[in-house]
Amino acid sequence: MANAVEKKDKPSFFQRIGNFFKRIGRYFKNMWHELKKVTWPAKKDVLNYSLVVFAFMVIMGVIIGVIDFGSGALIDWIIKL
Repeated sequence: MANAVEKKDKPSFFQRIGNFFKRIGRYFKNMWHELKKVTWPAKKDVLNYSLVVFAFMVIMGVIIGVIDFGSGALIDWIIKL
């Protein structure tokens, strides 16, 4: 009786390379379809969000600068003692 299970041939190098590029193409195609589903914000919203982020960065920069200046002055005061 012959073997009921046949061995599958290993794909050749060029078949593997072709499959690799097909998978990459499928990935970008799926990504494009998902990006078409995204609801993008209006220009006015983007401007408002950007201004909020910029204001937050300025405020945090000032806070970190004050803390840095204060801790540096404290270290100088401790060293002079």
